[in-house]
Amino acid sequence: MLVPDELSSGDTPQLHHIQAVLDRLSPEPTTARNLRWSSVFRISHRIVDAYGEGRVFIAGDAAHIHPPTGAQGMNTGIQDAHNLAWKLALVLAGHAAPGLLESYDAERRPVGEEVVGRTVRSAREGIGADSTDLDYVIRREAQLLVNYAGSPIVAGSAGSATSDGAGGRAPDATGLTRDAVTGPMRLFSLLGRREHTTLLYAPDGPVDVAAYEHAAAAAVDAAYGRMDVYLIAAPGADIAVTRLPVIRDADRDFARAYTPVGPSAYIVRPDGYLGVAGARVDPDELVAHLRATFARRGTGSAG
Repeated sequence: MLVPDELSSGDTPQLHHIQAVLDRLSPEPTTARNLRWSSVFRISHRIVDAYGEGRVFIAGDAAHIHPPTGAQGMNTGIQDAHNLAWKLALVLAGHAAPGLLESYDAERRPVGEEVVGRTVRSAREGIGADSTDLDYVIRREAQLLVNYAGSPIVAGSAGSATSDGAGGRAPDATGLTRDAVTGPMRLFSLLGRREHTTLLYAPDGPVDVAAYEHAAAAAVDAAYGRMDVYLIAAPGADIAVTRLPVIRDADRDFARAYTPVGPSAYIVRPDGYLGVAGARVDPDELVAHLRATFARRGTGSAG
């Protein structure tokens, strides 16, 4: 409810105040009756200077508060917590690269700043007042457009084979099939929420299985085994016997979502964002990226 201008500090809205707002905004004539309780809600918005300092980290409402317009608080807080949780888990296991926890503030505080600023504007002007693209507004309000491009633990997206590139949310894909599985699957059903996932794409034609297996082994080793790997194969990919789990892109929905131009490699983080979107299957590139997240063998965690 909008607070009438004539209310002074300490006053609360009365029926005639509420009726005045209804007369101005209601699409149909409406009468306010039987008021039992009222109060004044005042918008407050703040954000901390840092999401972490030493061994102390904050998330959710402790890090940022803002108007409720767009219902952004829960999604923002949950993504804060998930972003921090998988990184803390690597540190506690002794598997984190130096400075991994610093990426929490680098990735999440810009998101918090954007949410605070946008919800304040939306409270004043209305949700979506800044855009006529309804699809964009809905995806933005659902926080499906969050992107960590530029993060110290995200690979550069130059030459990326995806529309979103590294740092963007990993797209879903449907119509995937697997031997001995009776029905089609979603890509999201393969992604864990505690481990990383490597997706190696094989286009139509002969597949160099050994090269894919070598890349998969390098990624798993660099991640201390905390890595699931799947070979996503086009319908016409000719694959010999392999140790890798083969997922057929039967409806080519993966190809539509990721638009690979050939053999490609993608690393999906536990929070569902792309750490790598590579236009080739190169074990050295995968390992180089993972060393920004995982400690080198024998060095231990310095997070």
